[in-house]
Amino acid sequence: MSDAFSMELCGSKGAWQIVPEGCDGIDMESVGARIVADGYTVGLRTRLMWTFTGPSDLSLFPSGKLLVKTDDQSLAGDVAQRHLTHWIQTD
Repeated sequence: MSDAFSMELCGSKGAWQIVPEGCDGIDMESVGARIVADGYTVGLRTRLMWTFTGPSDLSLFPSGKLLVKTDDQSLAGDVAQRHLTHWIQTD
């Protein structure tokens, strides 16, 4: 997997979409556990999406895409870095 990602403001302007480059999918259980270990609380858990509440609300998808619900670009960038460097890393 690459160390790069794209981050785009969603149409609602209240959320940021984080898409890791080179990610072929994730293990939702292990990534979800890492997010919870960082202080988030799991909400919805389906095979298509998990949601979390914490410093920002998150929606995690099996593709590795993460939706960060905040209008604060700096917070979204911090969450994106954590997602890329810790949550979805397998090593």
